[in-house]
Amino acid sequence: MENTKQVKLILEDGTEIEGTSFGAFTSVAGEVVFSTAMTGYPENLTDPSFAGQILVLTYPMVGNYGVPGEELYESISKIFESDKIHIAGLVVNYYSEEHSHWNAAKSLGDWLAEYNIPGIFGVDTRMLTKKLREKGAMLGKIVAGEDIELHDPNQDNLVAQVSQPEVQHYGSGQHKIVLVDCGTKTNIIRCFLERDVELIRVPWDYDFTKIDYDGLFLSNGPGDPKMCEATIGHLQTALQQDKPIFGICLGNQLMSLAAGADTFKLKYGHRSHNQPVLLTGTKRSFITSQNHGFAVDTATLPAEWTMLFENLNDGTCEGIKHKTKPFFSTQFHPEAAGGPEDTEYLFDDFLTAVADYKNR
Repeated sequence: MENTKQVKLILEDGTEIEGTSFGAFTSVAGEVVFSTAMTGYPENLTDPSFAGQILVLTYPMVGNYGVPGEELYESISKIFESDKIHIAGLVVNYYSEEHSHWNAAKSLGDWLAEYNIPGIFGVDTRMLTKKLREKGAMLGKIVAGEDIELHDPNQDNLVAQVSQPEVQHYGSGQHKIVLVDCGTKTNIIRCFLERDVELIRVPWDYDFTKIDYDGLFLSNGPGDPKMCEATIGHLQTALQQDKPIFGICLGNQLMSLAAGADTFKLKYGHRSHNQPVLLTGTKRSFITSQNHGFAVDTATLPAEWTMLFENLNDGTCEGIKHKTKPFFSTQFHPEAAGGPEDTEYLFDDFLTAVADYKNR
């Protein structure tokens, strides 16, 4: 194997799990969460929403198709969801040292090592996942050599850590869309550029109300949405207007908070490519890609707002909409990288609302 050094995964309840190191041989602390996605680790590991988290992959063999080489599309990555790996650490059952795929450029272990991210394999991930489902997401650490203290990343403003610090421009289409970057996935930008828009990407705390735009988009991102006080404040101003607003994941929570609702932390979150959601008031359901640890408390939604989608597994809120204004959001990921594309039509619905607003 690439590395036969032994490391430990230690949970806050005192559980110690021994395994073998791959990637970087270093210690790290974070929140231990699990994802049931069967494929898509290059996308998952580069998703900024995983910042601060030690990710457990439930699929038993990981690394068999390696990691693709970087390609650019309109100055952004064509493959990855950001410009680096964002997880704190990776936990798998069986790590495949040998990889084979037509576009593989390197092994998963080498890729992790490039970004100084530790991995541990030889772990009974089924047992670990059952523990996390029963007790909820737990603090933990991967210890390689010297021990370190546990750390709760949800006490940090993770959005401030992953948001791009400067305004960036993409495309030159007919609609001017402001994207509030709270840790946006690159495929969100791709989905907009494929629909011929001018996209203005602004930092999480940027006062976008000073910009002349046709539509506002709120991105996904990591951590507790209540940390984003500046974003919520600017959004409250935007909600007084009638320009269309669309939010995804953290964007759903931020819109809810700005509207006057509350959010709460889920026991173990939704992280997979197979979460079923129901379009409220219909019998129409969709399979969705998700990655979040917080949710909206629908009981606290003001009277002028309603739930747009509902999670069919646990009944939690998967989106909201305003009853009269063109504001809506989803807790799941319509851009779905990786994952099903059942709900990508929501980008078209948003841009239709933008066109209608401009033409009224």
